Amino acid sequence: MTRNKKKEKEIVISKKVCRKVKRKDGLKMKFMTEYTFRNFYEVINSRYAKRTMYSVFREEGSQLTYSLFFHYVKAVGSYLMSLGLKKGDKVAIIGESAPQWMVMYVALTGFGAVAVPILPDFSEREINAILKHAEVSGVAVNSKQYQKVRASAEELSFLLFRLDDLVHIPAELGVPDSDRFISSPGVPMKEQKVNQKLLDSSRPEESDVASIIYTSGTTGNSKAVVLSHMNLLRCADLNTDHYVRLKAGDKVLSILPMSHVYEFTIGQLLVLLQGMEVVFLGKPPAVSILMPALAEVRPHVMLSVPLLMEKVYRSAVAPLLQGNGRLARLSRKPLIGSIVYRLIGNKIKSTFGGRLKFFGIGGAPLDPEVDEFLYRSAFPYAIGYGLTETSPLIAGCKPKKRDHRVAYIGHVVSDDDVILLDKNDEGVGEIAVKGPNVMQGYYKNDELNKEAFTSDGYFRTGDLGAFDSSGRLAIKGRVKTMILGPAGENIYPESIENIINSKEYVTESLVVPEDGGLLALIRIDIELMSKNLKISIDEAKKEAVKYISSMRKDVNSQLSSYSKINNAELQEEPFDRTPTQKIKRFLYPKKKKKE
Repeated sequence: MTRNKKKEKEIVISKKVCRKVKRKDGLKMKFMTEYTFRNFYEVINSRYAKRTMYSVFREEGSQLTYSLFFHYVKAVGSYLMSLGLKKGDKVAIIGESAPQWMVMYVALTGFGAVAVPILPDFSEREINAILKHAEVSGVAVNSKQYQKVRASAEELSFLLFRLDDLVHIPAELGVPDSDRFISSPGVPMKEQKVNQKLLDSSRPEESDVASIIYTSGTTGNSKAVVLSHMNLLRCADLNTDHYVRLKAGDKVLSILPMSHVYEFTIGQLLVLLQGMEVVFLGKPPAVSILMPALAEVRPHVMLSVPLLMEKVYRSAVAPLLQGNGRLARLSRKPLIGSIVYRLIGNKIKSTFGGRLKFFGIGGAPLDPEVDEFLYRSAFPYAIGYGLTETSPLIAGCKPKKRDHRVAYIGHVVSDDDVILLDKNDEGVGEIAVKGPNVMQGYYKNDELNKEAFTSDGYFRTGDLGAFDSSGRLAIKGRVKTMILGPAGENIYPESIENIINSKEYVTESLVVPEDGGLLALIRIDIELMSKNLKISIDEAKKEAVKYISSMRKDVNSQLSSYSKINNAELQEEPFDRTPTQKIKRFLYPKKKKKE
């Protein structure tokens, strides 16, 4: 048998085996034979070796095939082991999404080391605290983020790796200045000879820790989430073809940070198991970059936080549907309205390249008005719900209109057991989940772990939810943001914000307790108001204050007596947000009650 024929036979065998594995613990496996990152890179190489795995938009020579990725992972992995890194050692990865990021991650976890992905948005102070808390043995950082770790490199004396080109900068060369980091000499790890014997001496187990991920939550308390190989890879493998049928060679446009588990599991692991090509935007998703990329890449799959689609809706759709023009009038007619929505939906699909099969929305709640439009326009969107602690997916829906119900997420994934704790009369309770995607716990925080899990092992998400008669899950808010009314009633600020956000000119809002009542902080699109009313920006600001005052009365007419807004104010500055664009509510605390 020739070498090529032998290779082809191995690929066929791999496909057959990975489609029929059923384990003693009852888990059915689709693409993988065991849930470890060692098996992950072996499987994707055996199935898709010659296909393009990664590229960067308009970056010449950035294409990386699955087979070259396989080689780089082994070369970097065996070199890291030759430096003395071993199973269980922790290495931080800090940088924007790029092929090198994934090479470093899989090289580390492939021999059992622990990757500590750090969001690029974190400050120098936050990163320094993480590096100390995680007790890292090394840091892989790109040149853009290096300034944030330079002081830590001198203080903590860890191994230093340049992520831009996967170069190890030996300690004897000293810690380079920020302006010299990108050109600092070192050892090109991906060019080193693969030491297969060394790699084979350390294979990870499914229960081994793969990642420790430091979250940046709306409560302000960063938590170190410990995720195993099983947690991440089971979540990806289970859901590969459940929500939409994809095929090898389909394109993904990646615009979210890989250091966030939503993008990492769903936007990377899941699609790579199916042989797709991931195209990185390479820059922040500004309109000037995103629009040409959509036209040229014409993606089949995209993942986004709600803010992107909400901006598209507010700027391009709402003016068409909410005005007094002919199209707006037609959209309100029962029979013709559905055609109008479909036409607008088709126009948006064309703007996104015309080939979208799956537009995933997660990381934060979707505005109900936008949800309603996407549903009526038959846009191929799918909403997912989960947390870093659940790797992340707990529930989701398919990008088909028949699978959607507006204001609901979708059904719980088949692996998970979800219950609602302390349900009230409306059927709302705290979502608690048990399954193979649930984290091992919080790193170095036994007290928090006791609070996070029930006595029978369910993870308490901190989110409030309810099920409909078909088993679809809806998110009602956060336990910590729920406000008690004057007679002990449960007030969900997110529900009030949804009503406010549906009003003309409103871009976002936040409802917080104030002096025994409720205060609404409301952001207004001043420029749009100025343009429509044909007044100056300063005049528009004054008009916005009057508009908010009258809006409060309108909103209160739609609310129960105990959840009415006592005061509404114009919020001129943008709200501070987490990397997944949730508002940091803890920065807008309730005011102390007056004596």
